[in-house]
Amino acid sequence: MKNAFKANMLGILAFAAGSTFISCESEQFDNSVQQTENPELSEQKFLQEEAYPGKSGEVATFQLNGEPVEAEKIGDEFILEGDIILSKDDIASMNKSTGRTTRRWPNNTVYYSIQSSLPNQRRVTDAIAHWEANTDLRFVRRTNQSAYIFFRSGSGCSSSVGRTGGRQNINLANGCSTGNTIHEIGHAVGLWHEQSRKDRDQFVTINFQNIQSGKAFNFQTYVQRGNDGNEYTNSLDFNSIMLYGSFAFSANRQPTIVRKNGSTYNAQRNGLSTGDIAGIKIMYPGDGGGGTDICDGVSEWSSSQSYQAGDLVTYRGSLFKKRSGRGWDRIGACGTS
Repeated sequence: MKNAFKANMLGILAFAAGSTFISCESEQFDNSVQQTENPELSEQKFLQEEAYPGKSGEVATFQLNGEPVEAEKIGDEFILEGDIILSKDDIASMNKSTGRTTRRWPNNTVYYSIQSSLPNQRRVTDAIAHWEANTDLRFVRRTNQSAYIFFRSGSGCSSSVGRTGGRQNINLANGCSTGNTIHEIGHAVGLWHEQSRKDRDQFVTINFQNIQSGKAFNFQTYVQRGNDGNEYTNSLDFNSIMLYGSFAFSANRQPTIVRKNGSTYNAQRNGLSTGDIAGIKIMYPGDGGGGTDICDGVSEWSSSQSYQAGDLVTYRGSLFKKRSGRGWDRIGACGTS
């Protein structure tokens, strides 16, 4: 699907206004798109995403593709790199070359639901708008799909990596910002952390002596975890929203990651970088990875169903998206990409 939304890196969405309406009972389907504006995605309460901030669990070792891999076990979950959640089923089913190459969402379509009690839901909808504005991914409210993301309240900011095939949670504490949510969606669509690149030692130095006790496994590369991983940029991206900051998991307020010249850098949680976008476009190309119909997997509009802002439906041979108020915006004709 060609990107229906054109926006800059701060997530400001500009749409061409129009006035052609199709009346359908109490709904309005608009063949144009309305003017919408997102606030800046700059809130940074959690620069370092963690599933369980301030908590430590037992470090467990398991085999992954013949390699010993360490993770922190808290409850029934295994935590990698601070905010990546692996269930026992995930560990049992992980195969080589996961990372950024498999467990993708078919037809560039990510289904999702939001917990009704989740505070400040706009951070979710703004993060989704940012992804849709800058990539060829689209996010559709779940109806009865078995594989979907569930945004819910949690103790920190965390997610699984890639499409798991069932319900997968993105957990958001009150302090998780829009930028943190963009980061966690990055995991859910298949991204690991930038410093996990197999070539990262060419660009940064890991100061293991400064890392908190029992947390060194968070700095493993793909190869050290038994995964190959594919890189879609030629060098480590210091602007990536998926990159740890220089003081991640520091035990002594000294940097744990520095550039090769010894200097520190700041993590950014404003939005996807140019490198992030380039990699996602390779993982999720504009043709939907083989799909050619923007209406694939989208249900026909029904007068008996209640819809929320962001929901997609088909109606009279076209794809429409629900507005935040009354009415719908026409995205394009079914059968097109």
